[in-house]
Order: sequence, then structure tokens, then C-alpha cells
Amino acid sequence: MNLLRKKKNTTLVLGGTGKTGRRVAERLQAKGHEVRVGSRSAVPSFDWENEKSWDAALKDVTAVYITYAPDLAMPGAPDAIQAFVDLAKRRGVKRLVLLSGRGEEEAQVCEGIVQNAGLQWTIVRASWFNQNFSEGAFIDMVLGGAITLPAGDQVEPFVDADDIADVAVAALTEDHHSGEVYEVTGPRLMTIADIAADLSRAVGREITYANVPHEAFVAEVANSGAPKDVVWMLDYLFSTVLDGRNAHLCDGVQRALGRQPKDFSDYACDVAATGVWSTAA
Repeated sequence: MNLLRKKKNTTLVLGGTGKTGRRVAERLQAKGHEVRVGSRSAVPSFDWENEKSWDAALKDVTAVYITYAPDLAMPGAPDAIQAFVDLAKRRGVKRLVLLSGRGEEEAQVCEGIVQNAGLQWTIVRASWFNQNFSEGAFIDMVLGGAITLPAGDQVEPFVDADDIADVAVAALTEDHHSGEVYEVTGPRLMTIADIAADLSRAVGREITYANVPHEAFVAEVANSGAPKDVVWMLDYLFSTVLDGRNAHLCDGVQRALGRQPKDFSDYACDVAATGVWSTAA
């Protein structure tokens, strides 16, 4: 009789306290999987800027959900992804799931690194999250009743972080997703004015949208004391990614999960019910 207990496979979730990473970790744990959260506050800690921290985080890990903060388009991201993937392979990791950026040429360089590592891989491409308005940079605008962004009338298929997490968990736990590129979007194209209208209906008060000049927006973000990488990311996203290149729907959620993605209006109603957007009378 074998008295040795079978060792559990451990999944490392990088960015495990972030929008998608937290959801991925929670879902994996709910399914009974051994999870290690990769963040600077975790034990062992993980810091993209401290390569010496990577080895301990990868101990006994067989699968990794890779998110790179603040964005794979950042200068230096490909070098970091290459170094991490090389180390992961040496440490016995078998499966990689990369959260990538839709319409980002720099991110696709990182995709190639993962695809050519000789491991099982899945790419999940996403762009603008619904949760930017409830957990991210724009929540204060919703609370204040005015969304002021340099977005014009450009349309974007905003995607829900819960859908991204569901796709990532499927890819981490089911073999048939290996070798797939899932480009995930919401079910409809929306302007920020459409977003404001849905939010208004959900919270029961008017949320307006005002288009502002790009340079003034970036300057305001910088003056607010936001970290430099956040300022860089918002500048990049509004000046480069939100130019129409992603103004089309994709079927990544449907192909990965066999269901439709969540609509922004449903997201807005669900979040409104939590009281996150409530303001004092």
C-alpha cells in the first residue's frame, strides 16, 4: 500500500489580488484547487520588478495564470515575460494561461513568448473591463455623477471581469483549451455615453458623460497623484487602443464556456444592488 499522500498540484495566480486574478483565485479555491496568490503582499511574495522573488513563488507550481501590471504594452514587459516563462519551465510548470491585451502589438509579442515555450498554453485577450467603473480608475467619476474621459463617440465591447475569470479558470483546469487564443468581449458595442445611460438606469440618478481633450485628461490624472505607471497606461489606452481597432465583437467567451458573455446593463444592475455607487443624501 502506498502510504505517501499524493501531492496537490498548485496553481500560481499572478496579480492574485487584482480584478481578474482575485476572481480566478477564488474560483479555483472553490473548486478545491491548491492556489498560491502571486502579489507583493503575499507569502512568499511575487514582484515583477524583483526577479529574485519569482523562484519561491514557483515552488511546486504546475500551472500559472499570468497577468502583468500595469500592462503588457509597457516597455520591458517582453523581457520580463521571457525571463519568467524560462524560469517557470525550468521549475516544472506545465501550463500557462496569459491575460493579454486586444489590439496591442506589444502584448502579442508576449503572447508569442508563451506560445513558443514548449508548454501547454492558452491566451485570453481582453481590453476594457466593466469593472473599471466599480473597482478601477473611473469609480469616483460614477460616484460624482459625471464621467469625463477623452473617448469621443468611439465604441468598445466592454467585457466583464467575471467572464474573463471564468475563461481563465477553464483554461487552467481543462485540457481542451490548450493552444487556444480566446479574444473575449461583451455582447455589444458601446460608447461611453451608452455606459453612462446604463449606469444612470441602474443607480437611479443621472450619470452624464463629457468628452474631454486627451492632453487635459492625462494631465489631470498625473496631477491627482496617480502612480506614473497608471498615468502611462491610461495615456496609452486612450491614445492608442481606443482608436477603433477593437470595435468589433469576438466569440472567445462563447467558444470557451458555451454561453453568452455578460451584458454591461446586467453588470451595472448587479453592482448597483451592492451599494458601491451609493452616495450620501
